[in-house]
Amino acid sequence: MAETREEWIKKRAYALWEEEGYPTGRESIHWEQARHEREALEGSASNGKQAKPKPKSAVTAPKRAAAAAKTNGVVTPAPKRTATRKTAS
Repeated sequence: MAETREEWIKKRAYALWEEEGYPTGRESIHWEQARHEREALEGSASNGKQAKPKPKSAVTAPKRAAAAAKTNGVVTPAPKRTATRKTAS
């Protein structure tokens, strides 16, 4: 059975999410990246060429290297977020 466009995007977005280590709050970013990759594949198919989408890690590798150089390779955890409640006065 042929895979629909939406199914392909869903599977690719899920794979991107897995590759990034299951981050929260990045669903729309993964979905948009998968959609752009699909459009690139569809565009290249109409030209008679088969294009391979760039892996996201290749794009962000220089940024990671620069960040590691600034912090000397030490990773510090993000500050804990605490829930605050406003009480009725």
